[in-house]
Amino acid sequence: MSNQFPMQIGKLLVLLGGALAAAGLLFMVGSKFSFWGLGRLPGDITYKGKHSTFYFPLATCVVLSVALTLILWLVAHFTRR
Repeated sequence: MSNQFPMQIGKLLVLLGGALAAAGLLFMVGSKFSFWGLGRLPGDITYKGKHSTFYFPLATCVVLSVALTLILWLVAHFTRR
C-alpha cells in the first residue's frame, strides 16, 4: 500500500459527503419547485386502492438517469488527462 491511499480515500469520502449534502438540499427544496414536473410525469405509475396508494415514478427515474448520465459523461470528458 502506498502512502497516497489514505489521502485518496479521504478525498473520495469528502466528495461523497458533498454529493449527499447536495442531494439532501435538492430533496428539501424540490417540493418548492414542482413546476419542473418531476414526480408527476405521464409515464409515472400510480395505483390507488381502497386503503392504499402505490406510486412508482418510472418516467421521472428515466429522465433523472439520462440527465445524470449526461452530466457525469461531461465531467469525465473534461477531466481526462
